[in-house]
Amino acid sequence: MALTKEGNSGKIAIMSKYIIVTGGVCSSLGKGVAASSVGSLLECCGLSVAMMKCDPYINVDAGNMSPYQHGEVYVTEDGAETDLDLGTYSRFTNVSLTKLNSVTTGKVYNEVISNERSGRYNGRTVQVIPHITDEIKRRILAVGNHTGADVVIVEIGGTVGDIELIPFLEAARQLIRELGKGNALSLYLTLVPMLFGGELKTKPTQHSVKKMQEIGIQPDILLCRSENPLDADLRKKIALFCNVEPTAVFTSVDVHSTVYELPLEFHRQGLDAKILSRLGLSDRKADLTPWENFLHKYNNPQGKVTIGLMGRQNFPDDCYKSVREAIFHAAVAGHNVELEIRRIEAESLEATDNIAQFFEGLDGLLIPDSYGQRGFLGMLAGVRYAREHKIPFLGINSGMQLMAIESARNILGWKDADSTEFVQSTSHPVISLPEEQSGLSAAGLMRLGAFTIALQSGSRLAEVYNGATQISERHRSKYAFDPRYTQDMAQCGLEISAKAQDGLVEAFEWKDHPWGVGVQFHPEFTSRPTKPHPLFKSFVAAALNK
Repeated sequence: MALTKEGNSGKIAIMSKYIIVTGGVCSSLGKGVAASSVGSLLECCGLSVAMMKCDPYINVDAGNMSPYQHGEVYVTEDGAETDLDLGTYSRFTNVSLTKLNSVTTGKVYNEVISNERSGRYNGRTVQVIPHITDEIKRRILAVGNHTGADVVIVEIGGTVGDIELIPFLEAARQLIRELGKGNALSLYLTLVPMLFGGELKTKPTQHSVKKMQEIGIQPDILLCRSENPLDADLRKKIALFCNVEPTAVFTSVDVHSTVYELPLEFHRQGLDAKILSRLGLSDRKADLTPWENFLHKYNNPQGKVTIGLMGRQNFPDDCYKSVREAIFHAAVAGHNVELEIRRIEAESLEATDNIAQFFEGLDGLLIPDSYGQRGFLGMLAGVRYAREHKIPFLGINSGMQLMAIESARNILGWKDADSTEFVQSTSHPVISLPEEQSGLSAAGLMRLGAFTIALQSGSRLAEVYNGATQISERHRSKYAFDPRYTQDMAQCGLEISAKAQDGLVEAFEWKDHPWGVGVQFHPEFTSRPTKPHPLFKSFVAAALNK
């Protein structure tokens, strides 16, 4: 039976311990990576971990947010569209993420307003305190109650001082007090900048921590982001002005190669031991062998592979964060080689007749999912070049759909073949909404989350999955290949190798090609550095054999 403790909101289950991760001074310090590294360390100590993100933006979820502004949309097993930090949690830890692990201001206010409309507050005036803060606390505690994890790590997005962050920090203050210091701690990520001349300045950290103290939260552990490790004198100075123990001041040093160094770096500083001590957990020895093995391969490559990643003009790296990481995992953990990712901007191909220059020295080409028509012709040209020049190719979602459109246009001669996403009047709608294919009104329903997929026996895809007949992969798509064109595609050497249970086509393969696969699903969401996804691993193997 779970232990309980009395608080303002009644009895609170405290079976799980809680770590509240916040940040100050400036944004983009790396709270997600830091929280994930802590989660990984605790798992290496034999503890079960759950992780969640509290985002202060008013959007209900990340589904309608531009990846150019906010990075990729990460999709969970149950179909929640979330912030990219949940992808970081998934790569660093073994957590099973669901819609419970993502909280936004929009979700909180939606729930409170719905409760008010239903009369659940018995006529009381609905206010930020206690109603909004109680809903935030309820959602945080629900993760611990649902998972039964030893430790729940709660990352609160944004920067201390942001106006939209106030309800979340107030909820965190109440939660820490109600649970008690032995059951909850505050881990604060801050910045110690270096001025010209190499001097590290602690004043921004001092002011930022005082802002937290004014809110009513005294950080228990400070994680100071800095270019170089902090020496003992600086740690003592920070501890004195920020009211923490000198042994509770740690450095999140800028890594020069890969963020996967951080769990080992934090362990060397004793961060995991300090957390275990503050939470009253038994002294445990961390087994970091998986991370050590991965970094050994990373630092001692036995070759190199160059993969082209094609997107629109000036696309940020975070647009395809999970894709980039999945290729990296496959190269390092799967094949012990160095990876070079070469960005190819599709619109640049549209502006030149010499597209071969973009593919010189490439071992493989990957076209991930994208939305909108920008760069469409450039991407089609990339698919054609990979097909005709036998370059290993992987297309994901719209990257797969381009394979069908390219074959229809350049082999069958259907110059107007297209997707109804772009051209409704095409006489060859090779790609369209499933509702359109059924003769229904086009609702454009998004397929989200994990679906069961049947693999064609003898296909390359079945070989990738070790002869499996069924797999489960995550989706985020509206448009699909129209199966009435199946025989036409087969004439082009484009064969279907997987279907969903509802009959939708899930994968294509080029028949007379070393390695050309397109998939409707998103395999990148389940890749981990110590366990690369088999599809990316096979793709990189083909690129190395080119």
